[in-house]
Amino acid sequence: MKWFNKIIVGIMPIFPKSFIWLFSRRYIAGKTLADAVRKTLELNSMGCCVTIDVLGEEIMSLEEATQSKEESIRVLETIHENELDANLSLKLTSLGLRIDKEQCLKNVREIVQKAKALKNFVRIDMEDSTCTDDTLDIYRRLRKDFSNVGTVIQAYMRRSRKDVQQLIDENIAHLRICKGIYDEPKEIAFKDKEEVRDSFMGLVKMMLETGSFSGIATHDKVLVERSDEVIASSKADSSKYEFQMLLGVTEKLRGDIVGRGNRMRVYVPYGEQWYGYCMRRLKENPQVAGHIIKNLFVRG
Repeated sequence: MKWFNKIIVGIMPIFPKSFIWLFSRRYIAGKTLADAVRKTLELNSMGCCVTIDVLGEEIMSLEEATQSKEESIRVLETIHENELDANLSLKLTSLGLRIDKEQCLKNVREIVQKAKALKNFVRIDMEDSTCTDDTLDIYRRLRKDFSNVGTVIQAYMRRSRKDVQQLIDENIAHLRICKGIYDEPKEIAFKDKEEVRDSFMGLVKMMLETGSFSGIATHDKVLVERSDEVIASSKADSSKYEFQMLLGVTEKLRGDIVGRGNRMRVYVPYGEQWYGYCMRRLKENPQVAGHIIKNLFVRG
């Protein structure tokens, strides 16, 4: 099926945006912050908390970075005003990382400061390997002044075990652990499914056994079951972990996890740049295309 998925990804750009939106609307709250609020309220009523993400990491100027910063602050204010069970996720490239690292740091610092004032939290997403060192550097610099900020570690990166251990040693390991989605070379990333699973569980185990907060971000039922075992064996405090999933993905599994009394956080993206987000995700992970086509047919 790999060849089929790649073909689908290759021809997707010829379809009108209205067609792409048919499947995108399941995975994206909408184009506006009001859409994200409605989706968050719906998820909160189902026993899920949320992390809201403003789409648009591919910026071309510092002016756009400033706009992104202002929108992130608006998200935090809206969460507070509507008493939502939600926090904020952001990508450093949307705040100018590839243009001016120091200005990016200033932008994210303003956001984290605002979150602190509103008693909220900011999660810095991890992007492709060209951003890893800068992301961790900015995270470390922020943690000198703020405790209400965390970041993400991708299990398929060969360096991740070392990175996690260092963050644990520095007592700043507040992490979302995920498999990783970017297409990285095998020299720096595991390619075998079981190797990635083993790495993921190794990181989760490190986090839970040291009492560091772990966002267990996976849609893989095998990893959910293995995480349950580690949670039980390590006698992890329920305040030190939560499961995390993307909006619209493996909803039955999500419901099962919530039904067992676990905290679940759903990643809710929104924004006018939904199309670019969808196309990038398809290119990064072609197997999603096959699922999308199947869902279109199944849903009629």
